[in-house]
Amino acid sequence: MRFDARKYRKLVEEDFESAWQSGVEILTPKDPNKTFPRYSYTIGEEHPLFKTINDLRKAYISLGFKEVVNPVIVEDSHVKRQFGKEALAVLDRCFYLASLPRPNIGISAERIAEIEKVAGKKLSKDEINELKSIFQEFKKGKIDGDDLGFEIASSLAISDSKAVEILDRVFPEFKELKAEAGSLTLRSHMTTGWFITLSKIADRFPLPIKLFSIDRCFRKEQGEDATRLYTYFSASCVVVNEDVGIDEGKAVAEGLLRQFGFKKFRFRLDEKRSKYYIPGTQMEVFAFHPKIVGSSTKYADGWIEIATFGIYSPTALAQYDVEYPVMNLGLGVERLAMILYDFSDVRELVYPWLYGRIDLSDMDIARAIRLIEVPYTLEGLKIAQSIAETATQNSKLIGPTEVLAYEGELYGKKIRVSIVEREENVKLCGPAFSNEVVVYQGSILGVPRADKWNHVFEHGFTTGLRYIDSFAHLAARKVEEAVAMGLEETEIRTRVVEGLSDINLQLQENIRKYIISSGGKIDIRGPMFVAVRYELVEG
Repeated sequence: MRFDARKYRKLVEEDFESAWQSGVEILTPKDPNKTFPRYSYTIGEEHPLFKTINDLRKAYISLGFKEVVNPVIVEDSHVKRQFGKEALAVLDRCFYLASLPRPNIGISAERIAEIEKVAGKKLSKDEINELKSIFQEFKKGKIDGDDLGFEIASSLAISDSKAVEILDRVFPEFKELKAEAGSLTLRSHMTTGWFITLSKIADRFPLPIKLFSIDRCFRKEQGEDATRLYTYFSASCVVVNEDVGIDEGKAVAEGLLRQFGFKKFRFRLDEKRSKYYIPGTQMEVFAFHPKIVGSSTKYADGWIEIATFGIYSPTALAQYDVEYPVMNLGLGVERLAMILYDFSDVRELVYPWLYGRIDLSDMDIARAIRLIEVPYTLEGLKIAQSIAETATQNSKLIGPTEVLAYEGELYGKKIRVSIVEREENVKLCGPAFSNEVVVYQGSILGVPRADKWNHVFEHGFTTGLRYIDSFAHLAARKVEEAVAMGLEETEIRTRVVEGLSDINLQLQENIRKYIISSGGKIDIRGPMFVAVRYELVEG
């Protein structure tokens, strides 16, 4: 809170130590739900796949490459031009795009009668002709499907909902439409896009031309499994120059992959022999990464096939009037990300919420534990603080006893709040009153700060809340309500704690489910036995 600087200067002159000690009075009590760790400056989290993509972009740019976007949707004729006799095999793994045909819509007298029933009006000759015109324009592609209902509604001066009902009831042919594939495909190899791009720039840009593109490709696999998906990201580049050769591919592979921790490289002739590469130039890149040494995979020796490159064949380039040699290198981003982030299943990498294990840290869980009830007022927060402090300082007093925790004014009324124990030979507070709520290895525990539990506090994450702290805020809230209702006295009591709610705490239900499904537990219990008494002193 704001403070009086002159007051503190005077206090410093009189007694520096006392002035320094009194500094705590400027700290305003806070709603515990707005204190750390429930209050924090959190940051988002990158998906490992897209982080790898960003890192690859930076790596390519650092090698002097310029980023481009290659066509994703391509005519199948491009595949035939590039792959020659292999085209059929390639197209077998392509996804063809399909669309709904636009039917011829006839409007008979019977249909007009049905339309009039739905519209609730007699159609004029002009309206019928306008309706026919709309369907003709739709057939020609001049009206989009998502505008058809609006056009009908406008022409007949009816609501959009009635227009949709007309389409549904009167024109069943729309329901019977089946998608038909055309000649458009989703790119299955980045190479397909490179030929189209190079045909426009190879004879216009100064040599050497160094381009890269990181984008999706789509491939019709037999099914998705631990090693393959229907869609993947290709990080591909081309170098165009008069004297390009396989040494260019080796240099790019090394320069790119060293930036990701790969230390050594081997190059081996690829047995696949794709027809769009010059014979003897299609190379597999094997790289050594210390992170996978000793792993439970077939790459335990640290060596893994990570990329492929080759020199495009003039038989393919000539189809696009490209007259310079082109080196093309590509690697699967998912494969690289699996190495960098220690994934063995590509589905868990790309779709962690669907296939992978969701891991919440102890801090994540601790932030989800909140107080159910807190005081409305600043004075109420002070009452809660006083209750907790008084209990801590006097917990071992033997009853019957009553200890004043707060005396002051609330809502214009003077009140007194005490902690009481009426039974003989019983301590003011039960042994579990100071247990602290801590998250440890995915479990929520209520434990005291004792040597036995040092490992929990050292390696877990505390909520910063003891049983007495959260209960004190509940008690203060009930005191506020009692004063507001004009009650002269009331008592708030807790006995044996058997769960979070017994000490005024709650946990998000999805976090509770996570803890249980992960084999964790919620162990909040113990004898607390604290009673808080409020009494009205002067109304």
